[in-house]
Amino acid sequence: MIKKHIEDFILHLQIEKNASSYTIQNYKIDLRQAFNLFAEMKIFEAGKIDRFHIRNYLSVLQNNGYEKTSIKRKLSVLRSFFSFLVRERIVDKNLFINIRSPRIEKKIPVFLDENEIKTLLESPKGTTLVDLRDKAILETLYATGIRVSELVFLNVQDLDFLGEMIKITGKGRKQRLVPIGSVALEILKDYLSLREKHLSKKKIFHNAVFINVRGGRLTTRSICRIINRYTKLSGIKKCITPHSLRHTFATHLLNAGCNLRAVQEMLGHVNISTTQIYTHLSTSRIKKTYEKTHPRA
Repeated sequence: MIKKHIEDFILHLQIEKNASSYTIQNYKIDLRQAFNLFAEMKIFEAGKIDRFHIRNYLSVLQNNGYEKTSIKRKLSVLRSFFSFLVRERIVDKNLFINIRSPRIEKKIPVFLDENEIKTLLESPKGTTLVDLRDKAILETLYATGIRVSELVFLNVQDLDFLGEMIKITGKGRKQRLVPIGSVALEILKDYLSLREKHLSKKKIFHNAVFINVRGGRLTTRSICRIINRYTKLSGIKKCITPHSLRHTFATHLLNAGCNLRAVQEMLGHVNISTTQIYTHLSTSRIKKTYEKTHPRA
């Protein structure tokens, strides 16, 4: 019975919520894990779960060393699932609504200063397909602040060279237009010229912007490896991920005086509170400058 409810819920996410395949996969994993744990408590129906079982479930997660962020996500998944069950009149109430999620301290994200990002962007040196592709990846991530998942699914028709914009399909398959600088566009043009020749030679035809040597679309894992390689090559000691370039993009815009709402739009954040973490970075920098330069600081 639980299995059927989960299948119906996943269908609801796909059709009504337009959720991405990545989100759906994570929901499936979290729900299966949760109900396997409830089954160990001899609970096989969603309507039989009470606060005692929920507390036991949370204790198991904590004892198994799950981070607060993971526990918060798993609770959010169960909260959404039980809201669906209430809507479908399968259970009377959603007990997860009143269960507090672990409080998570907001960490200031890792980002690169202007010298570091310049070094990183200049680290791919060659003129081969792979060299130009890697350079285009780094430039595009920094120029637009898009997520690595958004970069992976970027298609050629999403690039507007004349208008200097790119169309992004983000979370929930929502689309937005993001400006992209002339430097990144010039590198993309050079890369796409070699990409077209490479695909024609292999008689492969598709619209993916970033491809591997076999002609297939690059994965998020591949892009993480690419960034890791150039981080080491450029001698940067920070732990840099694709998301670090997103943080760098937002931080540099705000430090230069860009409007917070504009940054929110470009990043594709639903709530401005998500974007506001970058104002802490700007404030921190201003404070350090003040302390270094004011005679009475």
